[in-house]
Amino acid sequence: MTRPIVRIHDLATDEVIDREMNDAEFAQYEADQAAALERAAAEAAKAVQKEELLQRLGITEEEAQLLLGGN
Repeated sequence: MTRPIVRIHDLATDEVIDREMNDAEFAQYEADQAAALERAAAEAAKAVQKEELLQRLGITEEEAQLLLGGN
């Protein structure tokens, strides 16, 4: 499997180096990707719960905002 590419640009010499991520960088990249997926799943679950609650209450999101004093 090819790993993502890291670009290093030395501004002093204007040298550009493209290379694959090393083990530590790749491990962090994978951890970041997993965390992003977890956040997205949690946000989606929260949106579903919110929609279900609004449906049970029989109100719209705008009406809920009015009840809660939001703008």
